[in-house]
Amino acid sequence: MPARKRAPTHPGGILKRHYLEPLSLTVSQAAEALGVSRKTVSKIVNERGEVTPEMALRLARAFKTTPELWLNMQRNYDLWHAEHDSRSWQRARVIAATPRPVLTAV
Repeated sequence: MPARKRAPTHPGGILKRHYLEPLSLTVSQAAEALGVSRKTVSKIVNERGEVTPEMALRLARAFKTTPELWLNMQRNYDLWHAEHDSRSWQRARVIAATPRPVLTAV
């Protein structure tokens, strides 16, 4: 699969543009429905907070999606930024060889 040049959209941006805005929901209303603080939802929507597994469960229930949808968006966002925002991970050395195929006697 070719590498992405553009960062994946933060799940908070998806939440805002595809769920809150079309439903005319405020951050406060969403927070109340999700059973979390307004600050928690605000951080996610403003892309300063992350979607945790528990939040993914809440979002999935509230918007009839799957928790995997939200967690995958967060994972893709985090992984892209980890790869592109720092190169220190490239100093890691290979410590395990590729496994060899097991040959059996016939």
